[in-house]
Amino acid sequence: MQDRWDKRYSAPGYLFGKAPAQFLKREAARLPRSSDVLCVADGEGRNSAYLASLGHRVTAFDASPVAIEKARTLAAELGVTPQFHVAGVEAWDWQPTHDAVIAIFVQFAPPDLRDRMFGWMAGAVAPGGLLLLHGYVPRQLEYKTGGPKDAANMYTTEMLARAFEGFDILRLEEYDAEVDEGPGHSGRSALIDLVARKPLDPTG
Repeated sequence: MQDRWDKRYSAPGYLFGKAPAQFLKREAARLPRSSDVLCVADGEGRNSAYLASLGHRVTAFDASPVAIEKARTLAAELGVTPQFHVAGVEAWDWQPTHDAVIAIFVQFAPPDLRDRMFGWMAGAVAPGGLLLLHGYVPRQLEYKTGGPKDAANMYTTEMLARAFEGFDILRLEEYDAEVDEGPGHSGRSALIDLVARKPLDPTG
C-alpha cells in the first residue's frame, strides 16, 4: 500500500490540493485556541498546515515519506511548523492526550483495520476533546470523483454512530456537495461528516 501511495504522491503538484478540506474549514472554529491536534494519515499536509496556521499545536503522520516531504514543503511555504512523522496507523503511538483528532478521507483501511483504527482514534482524544471525521458514503461509487473503489471502505451514519457511541455527537450527516480539492477529489461527491466530543467522565 505504501508503494502505491508513494507513486500517487510523486506526481507533480499536490494530489488533493494545498487548501484544507472544506469540512475542516467549516468545523475548525470548534477547536479551542492553541489546541493539541493530531491529524491522522494526513498525506501532503494540507489540513495539518492549515490548522497550524490557525495557531494550533499540530502533530501529523502518514505512511508515505513522499507525502511527508511534500507536507514539510507546504508548511514551510505557509511559515508554520507542524510536527510531521512517517508512520502507518498500526505503528503510530496513540497517546490519549489530544484536544482534537482529525481524520479526513482516511478510507484506505478495509473493515477489520478500520474498526481498530476507529478505536485507536477514540482513545487518542483526551476527555472533553473533539473527534472530526470526514469521508465518503457508499453511493460515492456512482459519482466516481474520488475515494476507494470498494463500498466496504466507505462510511455510513449507522457505522459511525456505533463506532463512537460513547461520544456526544455534535454533527453526523450524509450529504452531496461539489468538491474541488485537487485532482484526487473533484466533482459531485457523496460525503459524510462526524463531529463528536469525548465526555469528561470516561464512563460516559
